[in-house]
Amino acid sequence: MKQLLILSGKGGTGKTTISSAFIKLAEAKAYADCDVDAPNLHLIMGWQKEPEKSDYYGLPKAIIDPELCIECDACRDHCRFDAIEFNNTYRVDEYACEGCSVCEFVCPAGAIKMVPAVAGDLMLYKDEEKVFSTAQLKMGSGTSGMLVSEVKKQMKEAIKEADLAIIDGSPGIGCPVIASITGVDMVLIVAEPSVSGISDMERIIDTAAKFGTKTAICINKYDTNLSKSEIIEAYCEDHDLPFMGRIPFDSEAVRVINDGFTIVDRYCESGEAVKKIYCKTMELLFA
Repeated sequence: MKQLLILSGKGGTGKTTISSAFIKLAEAKAYADCDVDAPNLHLIMGWQKEPEKSDYYGLPKAIIDPELCIECDACRDHCRFDAIEFNNTYRVDEYACEGCSVCEFVCPAGAIKMVPAVAGDLMLYKDEEKVFSTAQLKMGSGTSGMLVSEVKKQMKEAIKEADLAIIDGSPGIGCPVIASITGVDMVLIVAEPSVSGISDMERIIDTAAKFGTKTAICINKYDTNLSKSEIIEAYCEDHDLPFMGRIPFDSEAVRVINDGFTIVDRYCESGEAVKKIYCKTMELLFA
């Protein structure tokens, strides 16, 4: 199974819009949304069935048994995250607790235990032909990279005979992106012609290069700043990076997406540009 990961380096570039279009054009049997902080690919993929849901357990959290607690204050004194509070009884703030287990170690009464904590929801949409894996991280959880790995693992285990998997990644270059890049065959970066867009594009290119992953670039909304688009193309040429093409700003695309469709489901200028980029990307991926 070839895995194509679509990244952006920053939010708002149109990464998910292009991912959804690629999924439709490829008639992909396997795809995933690895933006576990704010997943939204499911909004335009047309699934009528409810997903199979399962709890994802991240780092354990501390629990204090008030019956055993002798109120020695050792736990609160040693907690570097200020996660332990005292108001008549000792309790642990689950949002502040990082699961380090120091409190359990220093408690002389054995009143503190580390227990599994739900960090998010894993979701799998599945029918006879295709699977869609995604997840929603619980507010306050810091295990986004680990959850992304589970999303990809769930997708691969749910279907064995797909030739291609398309993965909608997270913005930025942090843990979720690093987990997304691991093991994929190619990264397509959706660049934005702006100062921040170019800076973030360069950072995500450097991140992918550290994994030795094949990387290509396209520009979305290129005509909003032609001079910056030319800078991106020149950067690709200077660094020997495959340039897949330009996508124009298209107000019709906004209407199509808001109606719950991808930009290749109805005719629009941006959709036609994405079709060309898709063909070039598939040639490079399967070369």
